[in-house]
Amino acid sequence: MELLEQSPFDPASERRIVIIADWLPPDFGAVGQYMQMRAEHLAERGHAVTLVGLATRQRSTGRREIGEGVLTELRLQAKPVPRGSLVTRLAWTIWTNLRLVWKAFPAMRAADGIVFTGSPPFLIHLLVPLKFLWRGRLVYRITDFYPECMIAAQDKPSRLLTTLLALTNFWRRRVDRFEVLGEDQMRRLHEEAGIVRDRIALVRDGSPVAFRDDDVAEPIPAELAGSCVLLYSGNYGIAHEVETFIEGYRLHHQDGSGRVRLWLSATGAGAEEVAGRLTALGLPFHRSKPVPLERLAGLLKAPDAHLVVLKDSFVGFVMPSKIYACLGSGKPLVFVGSADSDVDLLSRKSGVPYWQVSCGDPQALTAAFEALADRSVRS
Repeated sequence: MELLEQSPFDPASERRIVIIADWLPPDFGAVGQYMQMRAEHLAERGHAVTLVGLATRQRSTGRREIGEGVLTELRLQAKPVPRGSLVTRLAWTIWTNLRLVWKAFPAMRAADGIVFTGSPPFLIHLLVPLKFLWRGRLVYRITDFYPECMIAAQDKPSRLLTTLLALTNFWRRRVDRFEVLGEDQMRRLHEEAGIVRDRIALVRDGSPVAFRDDDVAEPIPAELAGSCVLLYSGNYGIAHEVETFIEGYRLHHQDGSGRVRLWLSATGAGAEEVAGRLTALGLPFHRSKPVPLERLAGLLKAPDAHLVVLKDSFVGFVMPSKIYACLGSGKPLVFVGSADSDVDLLSRKSGVPYWQVSCGDPQALTAAFEALADRSVRS
């Protein structure tokens, strides 16, 4: 796994590392999962790591020795991100970021290196202005781009967000090092944010689970039995394509063979929209909650294929982390999104049966469903 093979820090000269993330396991959050894995690996290499993140249950402090180092985990209790207005989300973000920085402050003062991510967003507006207080290098693992994701989600240009983007890029140019998840993100960061390439490293996530021959697959839901099961797992949010999928799925069931059926094991605004619209159209699907990490391998080995979707406006700003585990399962994959995304790059290199469908082309998606169903019958 590429994430675990690379480190910007030397344990001999940069032993004390602080990592700030959002939701840590067992809470659901891809960034938190990967940052916990990063922290464990750094500890194995001999670092003293402090991982600061969020928990929905209760705050806690834990310390464990791992390999040649030690990992201290500091969890702050927090309410889930409000999904109402932009104002309430922004207020939650500001308050949460202040709490995270305050909790991590003593460790950051003594740290040789500080890693922060794009989730929660806008931590950069606290950490970089205070950079004179940190003696260690500041590394930004830019998971999701903010405010670019907010801009991409808007129907009309926003002067406030445009100003915020200019300020964010001002602070970005003062970060010591960046880690990006894909070549598409590297292009965005270099060409649009003005970051020199020498300060950007491509460090992919990899799969959070290992697949074994003796993994027991999750049972197929009864209403999907006998069909070609297409699984969408994880988060389905504002960055994920809906329109092309809904129309292509409708055409497949109303004008095509209808052999492919969706298993929606997901949370997020997109998941709610997809479930509501499929129900209104009377189209068959099964909805379930995301499974805990220890059951993820079994879930991903259960379907006939996986579905990944991404809006064109979010290419290079968002990298669906689920792609690594989906490809690791060895199952076929259908991607609704641009060929400019690293999802397409990774999928073509993986060797799994793969269909890429451009956003806005539901007929091509219907054809992909038929080809997938034909392959499933032959298998």
